[in-house]
Amino acid sequence: MTPLEIDLFACRSDNFGVLLHDPVTGATASIDAPEEGPILDALARRGWTLSHIFTTHHHNDHIEANLALKARFGATIIGPAREAPRIPGIDRKVDGGDSFEFAGRRVEVILTPGHTLGHICFHLPDDKLLFAADTLFALGCGRLFEGTPAQMWESLSKLAALPDETTVYFGHEYTLSNARFAKTIDPDNAALLTRVAEIEALRVAEAFTAPTTIGLEKATNPFLRAADPAIRHHLGMEKASDAEVFTEIRARKDRF
Repeated sequence: MTPLEIDLFACRSDNFGVLLHDPVTGATASIDAPEEGPILDALARRGWTLSHIFTTHHHNDHIEANLALKARFGATIIGPAREAPRIPGIDRKVDGGDSFEFAGRRVEVILTPGHTLGHICFHLPDDKLLFAADTLFALGCGRLFEGTPAQMWESLSKLAALPDETTVYFGHEYTLSNARFAKTIDPDNAALLTRVAEIEALRVAEAFTAPTTIGLEKATNPFLRAADPAIRHHLGMEKASDAEVFTEIRARKDRF
C-alpha cells in the first residue's frame, strides 16, 4: 500500500495543523480544523483538495474552521458522538471502539476522556499513526477541563498500550515547557535529559517538536511513567497506586 503523506504546520498561537493525504485516491483529511487560513495555505502548497475533517473534541481551537472548510470543499466531518451537539457541521458521529475507512485504510476510534469528556483519538494501525490531539503531548498530557485524573490515566494507558513504533501527532507545541517540568519529576532519567537537550535545540532553531512515538513517550514522558520506581521514590509515593501517582504529577504540572 502506498504510504500516506503528512503535512504538519502551525496554526493560531501554538496549535499544530495536520493534513493526511492518500496519493492514490487523492483523499485528504485535516486533523481538526483550528484555523482556516493556514489549512488553505497548506492545501494549496501541496496541491491537495480537502475531503475529510477528523474532529477530536469540541474546543474552539480545534473546530473553528469546520464550517468554512465544509462550505468550501464539501468535506465530511467525522467527530465524537458524545460531543456532537458542540461539533459544527458534523456528518458522522463515532465513539470509542468504532472504526471507519479512509482511502481504503482502517481508522480506529479511541475514546480518551480527560481533557474533555468526549475526546477521541484516531488510530491508523496499518500505518502506525496516532492523532492524539489534546490527550497525549510530547512529554505531557492535556489539562483536565472536564474529566477526572482517573479518567485521563485510563485514557493515557490505552494509548501507551499501542505499539512502541506508533508515530504520534499531537495538538499543540507545548513541548519545551513540558520538558522543563518533566525534569522536576524524573530528574535522573538519562533518556529524558538527552531528549530535553534535543528539544531545546529544536526550539532555538524554530523547528517543530512533533511528531513523537509511543516508545519515546513511554521512556521519557512522566505522565506515562507513574509505575516507575524512580519517579515514585522522588515523589515519596512508593506505596501509591499508579492512578494516584499520575494525579500528583498532573497537580504539580498545573502549579508549574
